[in-house]
Amino acid sequence: MDDLDAFHAILSDPRATAYWSTPPHRDRTQSRDWLRSMVDIPAGEGEDFVIEHDGRVIGKAGFFRFPEIGFILHPDAWRRGFAFEALQAVLARGFAVNGLTHVEADVDPRNEASRGLLQRLGFEETGRKSRTWKIGEEWTDSVYLRLDPPHTAGS
Repeated sequence: MDDLDAFHAILSDPRATAYWSTPPHRDRTQSRDWLRSMVDIPAGEGEDFVIEHDGRVIGKAGFFRFPEIGFILHPDAWRRGFAFEALQAVLARGFAVNGLTHVEADVDPRNEASRGLLQRLGFEETGRKSRTWKIGEEWTDSVYLRLDPPHTAGS
């Protein structure tokens, strides 16, 4: 909860939340409630991790609920490889420690950067649907992606 100010800076930024599941947060209370729900994920249902760089919180990556992955970073941290590095670690842990049989992602089709990142990580598109999320007053669509665990030699 000590990272509330950093997360509010991310979640209240319209650039960071352009394709997020909620409009930009209006106040710290909304961000505090979001952060509390992240911190209080029941064991075995999911896990989220804070992403830091040079002692500064720049985002989060993880599973709010297994097996769906999610991530958000402050725009100052975009296109610097932080999300790729964090997601590699989160995915490895998800398969090795949490025993996930696959990982899913639901991405706004307009979010080309996130779709590209997930595809570089090995995710494959499994389908699309229209009008899946109502964010504020706008309906958005979904691209669904899936990643199966990496195969090891001899399997």
